[in-house]
Amino acid sequence: MLAFPLLFASAAHAQTHPGQEQLVREVAKDTGKSKASLNALLDGAKKQQAILDAISRPAEGKPWRDYRPIFLTEQRIEAGADFYREHRKLLDGIGRKYGVPPEYIVAIVGVETFYGRNTGKWKVIDALTTLAFYYPKRAPFFREQLKALLELPQNHLGGPIDTLTGSYAGAQGWGQFMPSSIRDWGVDYDGDGRIDMKGSMGDIFASVANYFKDHGWETGGPIAMRAQPDRRAVAPAVPKDWRPVKPIEAFVADGFAPLKHVNPGRDAQLVRLDGPNGDEYWFTFQNFYVITTYNRSPMYAMAVDQLAQEIRARVNGPASR
Repeated sequence: MLAFPLLFASAAHAQTHPGQEQLVREVAKDTGKSKASLNALLDGAKKQQAILDAISRPAEGKPWRDYRPIFLTEQRIEAGADFYREHRKLLDGIGRKYGVPPEYIVAIVGVETFYGRNTGKWKVIDALTTLAFYYPKRAPFFREQLKALLELPQNHLGGPIDTLTGSYAGAQGWGQFMPSSIRDWGVDYDGDGRIDMKGSMGDIFASVANYFKDHGWETGGPIAMRAQPDRRAVAPAVPKDWRPVKPIEAFVADGFAPLKHVNPGRDAQLVRLDGPNGDEYWFTFQNFYVITTYNRSPMYAMAVDQLAQEIRARVNGPASR
């Protein structure tokens, strides 16, 4: 008689993806969700070779002279100005609340998804499963994102998990938030009890602004300005991140001078970009660093900064910075 119940104890679920069983155990323990439902989601997720191919050739692999024209087009600038005008009351209110200029919120949405036009068509569960289990180079990061996705409460999702779409990296919505960013910085600005990163302009804008504020945005602070090298100047090494490291006056002593007036005691970082006419050198500040926490590429941060300035100029006229 003992064999009968042992028969029904059955073997453990045969995992579809390497590492699935351990992840399911962790999520079930943390959330109380059933292992069967979690396994069903992951069993239905497909490894996508096209995602592995895409992540190996990101736009950030281009030099600045080729990267900038992707995002600083007349079409994107004018569309951004129109988008700002359309949502100005909401954007200005959120900008005041979080201390983030509205044009930078608009520029993030503009660079990420062309103001919501291109939010991505990959199934998020496929993208994160592929990268968590089949992309060793960054598997720990994407495993964390897959776990966060599976653990998000329903009111943080735009629908059932297996219906969500986004980028090949698993980012969702107009601001392209990863699951952990939705969890940590998503805002229910419109007060409807949900965080809607695709359908609520208030939630989208406030989530971007909240992310910037929480990462140290300095209200009224500078982002970047050109630096002019002299004969003493030596191209800087690429740092581990883009935090300001020393005052402007220390860079001046190394042969790099600002092309505009700036407090010589303000801390900065020095960025070298491959421009259309050769090397470009830029002093970058705390707010530039904050943008690089959204996407670590300095070219991304520079594109956001320059697009924001162009949009602001179209809407209000050039601002002093």
